[in-house]
Amino acid sequence: MSQNLVEQIVSEVIRKQSSSLGTAQVASSNYSECGLTEYVGTATGHTIGLVIANVDSQLHELMGIDKKYRSIGVLGARTGAGPQIFAADEAVKATNSEILKIELPRDTEGGGGHGSLIIFGAEDVSDARRAIEVSLNEVERTMGDVYGSAAGHLEFQYTARASSALNQAFGAPIGKSFGMTVGCPAAIGVVIADVAAKSAVVEAVGYSSPGHGTSYSNEVIFTFSGDSGAVRQAVIAAREVGLNLLSTLDPSVLKSTTTPYI
Repeated sequence: MSQNLVEQIVSEVIRKQSSSLGTAQVASSNYSECGLTEYVGTATGHTIGLVIANVDSQLHELMGIDKKYRSIGVLGARTGAGPQIFAADEAVKATNSEILKIELPRDTEGGGGHGSLIIFGAEDVSDARRAIEVSLNEVERTMGDVYGSAAGHLEFQYTARASSALNQAFGAPIGKSFGMTVGCPAAIGVVIADVAAKSAVVEAVGYSSPGHGTSYSNEVIFTFSGDSGAVRQAVIAAREVGLNLLSTLDPSVLKSTTTPYI
């Protein structure tokens, strides 16, 4: 039996199992739209999930991937970095996979922020595919506190327990509650970072601005950790102020991308 056929059979079995469990609705519902075995699904933010069962040896070496990870999952998006990274963090917790690379290209489809490229590594293709399926479903949730208009965007994220994806991307302490505020234009990002820091007892982890720590995007990113309640409080306080400020630049009503979760 050819390797190609084996991969197709494995992919189909995994897809049917995930669909029956109801844990990968985004991936399974989109699978039939593309006949390629590499395709897993799509999600909000022009996010696409792909998997390569056996990476070409030359490409494997150029990418600098550990040889034990013959299979990779690839999550890429035009709009959103935080939502995809927080989603990937949940995927790592739920699967036997590792985060190999996280990159934040300048994008947001012409807006003021980032897109994203996240690569998972796994020794087995089923683990790589499962990581992508979990991520695609989680993006629908983590996009819930992303707000945008022609004038800019705001993003707020929270997790009760950070894992390796957030540690690699933002230096989040593994196992601790972790939050993030993003404001575009960057002036708003500065103010909501200050609000978050003052509103609760949290420990600052990182601060990124247009010229330092971002891909020259017009936004400020503030990350912090601490007690779960304090981190949530800081995020909520920053969200209230950020929505107020961004609304002064555009009279349209700011709505969340999906459903707020914080």
